[in-house]
Amino acid sequence: MTDTAPSHNSNRSHFRYAYVLVLLGFGYFAAQLQNERASQAWEAYLINVLLWSAIAQGGLLFSMIMHMTKAKWHRPLSVLSESFGAFFPVSFALFLTLLLGKRFIFPWLGTDLHGKEAWLNPAFLYSRDLAGLFILYALGFGYLYYASGSRVAGGTAGNRLGSVLRRIWEREALDTGTRRRRMSFFSVLYMIAFAFILSLVGFDMIMSADPHWISTLFGAYIFVKAIYVGLGGLIILSAIVYLLKGPESGLSASHFHDLGKLFFGFCLIWGDFFYAQFVVIWYGNIPEETGYIIERTMLMPWKPLAWVVFSTCFIIPFLILLNKTIKTKPVFMAGLCGVVIAGIGLEHLLLLGPSLNPGLDIAPRILSMGAVSLGFLGLMVLSVSFFLKKLSDI
Repeated sequence: MTDTAPSHNSNRSHFRYAYVLVLLGFGYFAAQLQNERASQAWEAYLINVLLWSAIAQGGLLFSMIMHMTKAKWHRPLSVLSESFGAFFPVSFALFLTLLLGKRFIFPWLGTDLHGKEAWLNPAFLYSRDLAGLFILYALGFGYLYYASGSRVAGGTAGNRLGSVLRRIWEREALDTGTRRRRMSFFSVLYMIAFAFILSLVGFDMIMSADPHWISTLFGAYIFVKAIYVGLGGLIILSAIVYLLKGPESGLSASHFHDLGKLFFGFCLIWGDFFYAQFVVIWYGNIPEETGYIIERTMLMPWKPLAWVVFSTCFIIPFLILLNKTIKTKPVFMAGLCGVVIAGIGLEHLLLLGPSLNPGLDIAPRILSMGAVSLGFLGLMVLSVSFFLKKLSDI
């Protein structure tokens, strides 16, 4: 009793903190909707939906990649990676809510789209994006069902949900080989859907804000960015678990070193995609493309923000992660990943802001985005904690 009581108290405590964050973030959002700042509020909401959904989508992908490559070193990280899948229903509901603010997040409504009207209309756009997310999340849950089976069947999840799933697994009586083959089946389909559906959402929710801008690389840029922030979220979660449980978590400095190398790799990939998209548009010098880049990287007030984004997402992590020792330190890695995720959030503002609310100051919009993100952070904590409590022994 003396060993478990502090754990239960700790669980209740962080759930309370998460509920407070949800109330603060969404209370702020609701208050903003009641005044002339509704457009700013919906902008912050859209940015956070895209950012936190990408963290969950990319976080789960790590487990699938490790499974498909038959890696051994990731085993203590698997359940942490899989826990991000618990955010999928929340992400779907939050995305659905965006329909209420369509007049604020689609500046092209009522404008001449030069033949793109069939593609850019809210009903068709939401239908295809929601269908795509439903498929992606269904595949993710299919993988989670089989990936969680060994833990559930082994009796480590001592609760009602675990008991129900355990009985289902006992009836199926699947051997390890069959389970792994089904995990591989859902992994491959999820990876394919991940690339296609995140590209689609990126085109519809971000690139369409300026409906006359074109970039064939933008879809790949979006899903690479989702893997980048997903790894960042996984490192932060792993650091928190390691600091709370120590060696009992099964994590060690070598796990953080390996995660750090992966994170460093996607830092380079993100920088490469950023540069490749920029330099091709610069060399092509086509007015429909260059105007978008010039406004966001060379003109005020967006030029300083562009440098902040590039520094926090590439320059700072690149220079820091050259050091091997840093990659083995959970606290430093969690802090660095937090900076990168914040930088990606600001990058969404850089991409969307000039089109959604061109006349508003940047500073209040960053404040609004940060305040609303507290609510999303609370929802992520609740989702991940629910999964770890119900379907693991962490």
